[in-house]
Amino acid sequence: MSLRQVLIALGDPLVEVQVAPHGLEADVLDVVILDPDDTPDVRPGDLALIIGARGRAALPLVRAAGAGGAVAVAVKVPVPVLRQAAADAGVALLAVRPEVRWEHLEALAKGVVHNARVTADAGAGEVLGDLFGLAQTIASLTGGIVSIEDTASRVLAYSRSIDEVDELRRLSILGRQGPEPYLKMLREWGVYQRLRSGEEVVRIDERPELGIRRRIAVGIHAGTQPLGTIWVQEGATPLTEQAERALLGAARVTALHLVQQREPAAAFRENLLASLLDGRMDAEAIAEQIGADPEKPAAVVVFALRGQEHADRTQHELRRAEMTSLISVHAAAYRRSALVSQQSGRTYALLTDLPPTAPLITLTKEIVAAARKHMGLRVQGAIGSTVSTVDEVMISRDEADRVLDAMSRDLDADVATLEDVRSRVLISETLALLAEHPRIRDPRLAKLDGELARSLLAYLDEFGDVKRAAAKLHVHPNTLRYRVRRAAEVGGFDLDDPLLRLFAQLQLRLG
Repeated sequence: MSLRQVLIALGDPLVEVQVAPHGLEADVLDVVILDPDDTPDVRPGDLALIIGARGRAALPLVRAAGAGGAVAVAVKVPVPVLRQAAADAGVALLAVRPEVRWEHLEALAKGVVHNARVTADAGAGEVLGDLFGLAQTIASLTGGIVSIEDTASRVLAYSRSIDEVDELRRLSILGRQGPEPYLKMLREWGVYQRLRSGEEVVRIDERPELGIRRRIAVGIHAGTQPLGTIWVQEGATPLTEQAERALLGAARVTALHLVQQREPAAAFRENLLASLLDGRMDAEAIAEQIGADPEKPAAVVVFALRGQEHADRTQHELRRAEMTSLISVHAAAYRRSALVSQQSGRTYALLTDLPPTAPLITLTKEIVAAARKHMGLRVQGAIGSTVSTVDEVMISRDEADRVLDAMSRDLDADVATLEDVRSRVLISETLALLAEHPRIRDPRLAKLDGELARSLLAYLDEFGDVKRAAAKLHVHPNTLRYRVRRAAEVGGFDLDDPLLRLFAQLQLRLG
């Protein structure tokens, strides 16, 4: 993870860049503490937090960090002499707000860097990304301001916001406790007990006299074990209608992140689906891992990001990761055992334990609409058929892929099943075969230029109805008649031949 990404995750409430002589793109590999009473131990790629020394007193440690190859140093009270020393040493200087607790900043920064390392180790396309990115996704879906905390009420990650935050959120991010009268009320109302006991979205009314706004919250659990809490503060506008449902799904996805952090050697759930789709693990073993019944119906839904052809690679990957987080939240809210994974530029969702008539079209449309509304992304979703058992999910996956392939030729459809686009699927696959075998072409049709080819195809598509074909091309009917005659002359073929007309429709579509 680059220093820029670390700073984006941590945000303005905690640190601010003072000097960055080599920019912000260097990778941060670890977070270390530098104490004036200890011998500096700094390695290349470190983000060094200088504690116990402010102002000029931190000067030796800044120089030592630069000499050791540190990417950046963080200090309190960054006087001008420190800025100059950092610039001379070639190390970025970060200013930490005086009220921030060092242990809190260290935990947050290490969490960000650790998540990035786990992502890199598992493969960029096979995990959902860091907790900060997930917090931002939850904020988009709920319309609120998000904090993710552990069981000790320590903030692990939070969303960025332009809305005014209340006193409780401000103090939480800075690593300090909220107002005791408010915390006492939460305890008396049984809020903490309800959050620890199960998957219940808890509503908490605002308290204007304490400067506290309305909130909703949900506990994060791994089985019966509580892992933490997600808090969503209402900002300047009300929370979305789907906020509570989105928060429930978000809690299940967040649980995966926290388990991954606690058990980095364990197999990720995202890898389970990739293993199933690649044939590296059998379906029964996968079902056992996720607590699904292998004998109950299942289905695969596949999603693709559209309209990003001109985005640079980094931007495209960030958007795809954001889309995958959104899909995971919705899928987890729909089915606890849902698995989501990226493969070959597509995002697959496996849904198990389904009723025979599962309304997957509704879920898929919700995901596509949420991507457009909250992230401004164009996403297409293709639904594979619901199969009888988990062992047959490759049939569903293959069908979903076929549908998505066909949809890529017709961008008007956002969500589809095979029944919706069966003719397009068959034509798309036939055209793919023609494209792979150039010898199966009529050279006479290849002689037509673009205008004649388009005109002849429109004419054939409309069964020779000149008026309708001309209206489709926005030309006069006589113009179209001339072009069709001219096409036959240039190609030297007879349009009275039905077999010629049939094959011409196929070959002209290749263009």
